[in-house]
Amino acid sequence: MKAPAAQPMIQNRTFDEIQVGDFAQLVRTLRPEDIHLFAAMSGDVNPTHVDLEYARSSQFREVVGHSMWGSTLISTVLGTEFPGPGTVYVSQGLNFWRPITIGDTLTITVTSKEKFDHNHHIIFDCLAVNQDGLKVIDGIAEVMAPTEKISRARVVLPEVTVSDRELRYRHLLSVSAGLTPIPIAVAHPCDRESLLGPIQAARAGLVEPILVGPESRIRAVAEEQEIDIKGFRIVDTEHSHASAEVAVALCRDGGAEALMKGSLHTDEMMSQVIKHLRTGRRISHVFLADVPTYPHPLMITDAAIMIEPTLEDKVDIIQNAIELAHILGLPEPKVAILSAVETVTSKIRSTIDAAALCKMADRGQIKGGLLDGPLAFDNAVSLVAAKTKGIKSVVAGNADILVVPDLESGNMVAKQLEYLANALMAGVVLGARVPIVLTSRADTAETRTASCAVVQLMAHRKREALKA
Repeated sequence: MKAPAAQPMIQNRTFDEIQVGDFAQLVRTLRPEDIHLFAAMSGDVNPTHVDLEYARSSQFREVVGHSMWGSTLISTVLGTEFPGPGTVYVSQGLNFWRPITIGDTLTITVTSKEKFDHNHHIIFDCLAVNQDGLKVIDGIAEVMAPTEKISRARVVLPEVTVSDRELRYRHLLSVSAGLTPIPIAVAHPCDRESLLGPIQAARAGLVEPILVGPESRIRAVAEEQEIDIKGFRIVDTEHSHASAEVAVALCRDGGAEALMKGSLHTDEMMSQVIKHLRTGRRISHVFLADVPTYPHPLMITDAAIMIEPTLEDKVDIIQNAIELAHILGLPEPKVAILSAVETVTSKIRSTIDAAALCKMADRGQIKGGLLDGPLAFDNAVSLVAAKTKGIKSVVAGNADILVVPDLESGNMVAKQLEYLANALMAGVVLGARVPIVLTSRADTAETRTASCAVVQLMAHRKREALKA
């Protein structure tokens, strides 16, 4: 049996062990996440460091790291190695000669310069040079060195994930960059988030909202929440059911190119959609999730419309999602059909459906994507998990689309990603005559705005298809 690996240790050098001229070094490369983490911890949001647009017009022409990031590397050497544990900082005087840009590799050298026996102080020369040998930082640091030998197990620090939510949000909005706004009928926007969402989307140039609902309630919400709705069209209705009817009618008659759910029940609106906006394709829903810990956006379907989809339903669910992926720029999306296990068994219906769907794709009954299943969730999104279980597939560990067995499981997956993994979400309905924004009533204005960007893109692709 192989012995467990020894725990790494951290050990100091005492005052008596250090001689004038002794030195220690540390090499570290500046990464984007280092800049964001330093800003988050310090509260220093100088646009030179965190605002790419501003930085491009600055003297450096790019985002640069905070100079104090370099100084923390000096502190790292002094506190962990030379002298190490037990060191007490007394003073520091540094000069900063040039910026530290992303990708720069700093070599930190700390050299013992002068010792004082009466108080065990040591003055160190400090130098940081970049990969080109150019001086970045120099100066001195004075510390009180430890007099007793210390050797302890190195503390294992927690992993830190830096999630630039604003950057990811802007990326979601960028899917429709350069397109003209589309008219969108908003059914019953009678609370803060459902009203603010389309208004924010309008300000971003995504949509031209038509607010359908009780006018007095809409204006009251706008006034109470300080939302400026001046200049936006309002279609007055008596109640939520009427709001759904009128909003859908606008889409049916060409008055709007998209539909958006406000603060009403999904069933209220979807019953009208099914009655007036159906096509030959089954209607389904897709959540788009930008998860900080996953390398690319995920699509989860169907988590909002079909409760217990049949095999035939799943064909349309998958085809709808694939076609949305094409619109979003994925020519051959990887589709993982989820179940609880990776093997086909008669005891679990979703495994049989998955196997049938994959064979249907082989026979051309589902087009435009790469399908694999059944796959458990971990095997769909983790290459490590897939390799451990011996699953060889271009889909496993790198899925673009997650096809869930039923609405309950899909809704749980999507909301777990949103609330536990800090995913940015968008939600759209596919297969109807117009694209539809459908989010949870608890979703933020941010989610609704991101969803508007997706339906704007869909509406423009529909325009192009009609012209062809």
